[in-house]
Amino acid sequence: MNLSRRLAAEGIGSLFLAATVVGSGIMAERIAGGNAAVALLANTGGTVAVLAVLIALFAAVSGAHFNPAVTLVQAIRREMTWHEAIAYGSVQIVACCAGALLAHAMFELPLLQHSLHARAGPAQCLSEGVATFGLLLVILGCRRTEDAPWMVAGWIGAAYWFTASTSFANPAITIARSLSDTFAGIRPQDAPAFILSQLVGAMVAYFVARRLFSLQGPHNRRRNNDARTKGALHAQVHD
Repeated sequence: MNLSRRLAAEGIGSLFLAATVVGSGIMAERIAGGNAAVALLANTGGTVAVLAVLIALFAAVSGAHFNPAVTLVQAIRREMTWHEAIAYGSVQIVACCAGALLAHAMFELPLLQHSLHARAGPAQCLSEGVATFGLLLVILGCRRTEDAPWMVAGWIGAAYWFTASTSFANPAITIARSLSDTFAGIRPQDAPAFILSQLVGAMVAYFVARRLFSLQGPHNRRRNNDARTKGALHAQVHD
C-alpha cells in the first residue's frame, strides 16, 4: 500500500479519535449535571464506538494504529520500517492535536488551551502502564482481523473504568489531551510520566506476547517458510 495513503488513513483516524475523546468529554460534562459517573459513561461510549468504527474502516489501509505505542511495537517486530514508523508517529501526534482543536471549535471553546486537570502520582502511572500493556496484548494476540475492532474497543472501554487514569493508553492522545482544559484533559506537566508509562507497558506486552502467542516478524516467517519448503522438497526427492 502506498505510504501516502497509509499516512492519510492514520491522520484521518487519529483526528477523529481525538475529536471524539475530547468532544464527547465536553458534551458529557455539559449534560451530566455534575454527575462524574454519567459523564465518564458518556465519554466511554463515544470513545468505544469511534474506535470500533475507525479500526474496521482503516485496518486494511494502514493497520489502524492511531497510536505511537502500537507503531513502535510493530516497527520492533519489523512489520514496518523505522522510516515508516517515524512518519506514522508524526502524523498521529499532529492529527490528534488537530482533533482536540476541532472539538474545541465544534463546541465554541477557545481553540488554544492547556489543561489544568491534574493526573499525577504512582497509581496513575501504573494505570497507564496496565492499560497500554493490555491494549498491546489484545492487538498482538488477535488472530482474526475482523475481531480487532470489538476487541480493542472493548479493552479500552473496560480500562476506562478499572484504571485510575481512565486509560489514555496512547502517547499521541495524551499530548492532544494536554491541549484541552476540559473533562478529558491532562496537565502538560503530567503528560511525560503518562507517556513513559505507556511505552513501558507496550514493551512489556511485546515480550509477554512473544512468549504467549509465538509471535514472528516477517524475517522469521520467511526463514520458517523456506525451511518448510526445503523440507517438502527433500521429502519429495526421497519418495
